[in-house]
Amino acid sequence: MRQGDVRRSTKETSIEVRVNLDGTGIYDVKTGIGFLDHMLEQLSRHSLIDLYVRAEGDLHIDFHHTTEDSGIAIGEAVTKALGDRKGITRYGSALIPMDETLTRVALDASNRPYLIWKVNFTRDKLGEMDTELFKEWFQAFAQSAGLTLHVENLYGENNHHIVESCFKALARALRQAVTVDPRAAAAIPSTKGVLGGSL
Repeated sequence: MRQGDVRRSTKETSIEVRVNLDGTGIYDVKTGIGFLDHMLEQLSRHSLIDLYVRAEGDLHIDFHHTTEDSGIAIGEAVTKALGDRKGITRYGSALIPMDETLTRVALDASNRPYLIWKVNFTRDKLGEMDTELFKEWFQAFAQSAGLTLHVENLYGENNHHIVESCFKALARALRQAVTVDPRAAAAIPSTKGVLGGSL
């Protein structure tokens, strides 16, 4: 089993994360932010990555630090679980509809982080969560998980559907990318023989 554990503690947040890339999508998530919990549960269920998250943050200020730091910690746990990334499929993509909404995600688990975010919202909040924080979560996750990550909402009207389709598309693309390719299970998926950095 490819597993990763992370404990991250700052003056703003205290977070514990465990992931199992070879799981079945079992989740146990508590961040103190209901909508973020819902999205992380979608991520786990549709990626088949088992996910445990416990986060305590300065929610009396706002949700920014807890949102960003949870993305960092989950990404770090994924990176630990991937190790040298030997044998992974590396690339993944998904086109996910949700009622009137359609979102596309493409990613490369290259260990060269980069985010393209083409998602717009017409509301400032979903529940109590600022919609601008979703980009912060995806940025933090892409950075610490070592993903080149492109997220594009092609169309949609309902803001809940838009963000949920982003998380579900990430989940399905990530599921593809981290799956071990049985034809190349012993090989780093790069002609360079290593993933990451400026190589």
